[in-house]
Amino acid sequence: MPQLDTSTWFITILAMLISLFSLIQLKFYKYTFPTNPSPTGLKTEKQTTPWEFKWTKIYSPLSLPPQS
Repeated sequence: MPQLDTSTWFITILAMLISLFSLIQLKFYKYTFPTNPSPTGLKTEKQTTPWEFKWTKIYSPLSLPPQS
């Protein structure tokens, strides 16, 4: 039974790791990140909705007259 030749495994794995590292670096190089992100003030604006100013009644199913 012939032996498995493992003499080229080191250079193959090394070349694969270098190329994967290069590809990942090129992927991240495309993104631009802010150099000094400053926190913005958290201003919450009150949104007006039509049901806030209107009186509404919630009818419970038990308080309704029986349906026949």
